[in-house]
Amino acid sequence: MSNLELAPSVMRFYGETVNEDSRLRCSADGRMELVRTQELLRRFLPPAPARVLDVGGGTGIHAEWLVKDGYDVALVDPVPRHVEVASAVCPSVVGDARGLPEPDDAFDVVQLLGPLYHLPDPADRRQALAEASRVAKPGGLVAAAAINRYASLFEHVTYAHLHTERIHDSVSKILETATYDGARGFTLSYFHRAEELVTEMVESGLGNVRVFGIEGPAWSLVKAVEQQPGEGPTDELIASAMDAARMAEPYPELLAASSHLLAVGTVPNDGAV
Repeated sequence: MSNLELAPSVMRFYGETVNEDSRLRCSADGRMELVRTQELLRRFLPPAPARVLDVGGGTGIHAEWLVKDGYDVALVDPVPRHVEVASAVCPSVVGDARGLPEPDDAFDVVQLLGPLYHLPDPADRRQALAEASRVAKPGGLVAAAAINRYASLFEHVTYAHLHTERIHDSVSKILETATYDGARGFTLSYFHRAEELVTEMVESGLGNVRVFGIEGPAWSLVKAVEQQPGEGPTDELIASAMDAARMAEPYPELLAASSHLLAVGTVPNDGAV
């Protein structure tokens, strides 16, 4: 992926195949991801009505709650059908995280809650984070989400097919290379280790970087119950898994068990990290 063109599999996946909004609203682990992302971001967001740029914001699922919280939100996404839907939530334009159509120092917060998922080239990830830092004001917040390196290992156990040869080989390749080629099922994607995400944030010029496991170490238990016959996970099980995510925060060794990671950092006021 170069010259600000997304891989065809990414455009096809989000433009024709999957409804990411439904995943976050309807699946048990998706709901955990949405609520925990809100919870974590609200710890660091400046008071409303600060300006927020939602990069790769999809159909506006995060912009929606930010607007309700009183923030002045703009959204950029590469998928035209996403932008069409998101335009009902906030001002939205088609654009790429690696070349944002915004001026320098324009936003109090820039969030990338998806673009790093689909940029396997480290140069592209650096460019996306550099762009986020560029359009954020000095002292502003940059938040970036990533798929955890080991997420596919946990996820495919929940589907009870990790032991099959094809899935075993596919997940083994992800663990070895940190990438998935998008040949079937999911799309072209990159899987971060927590320390790698921190390094990329710091190298983009951000300071005070912290990383969190979004869903925590028990998300796959909830997802496994949802995949089995029956009524699905109880509210009590989901509440316990959410509490596990919160309790795990002081222990960086547990980051490896979360499905997604969230890193937050600030743009230096004086040009120094």
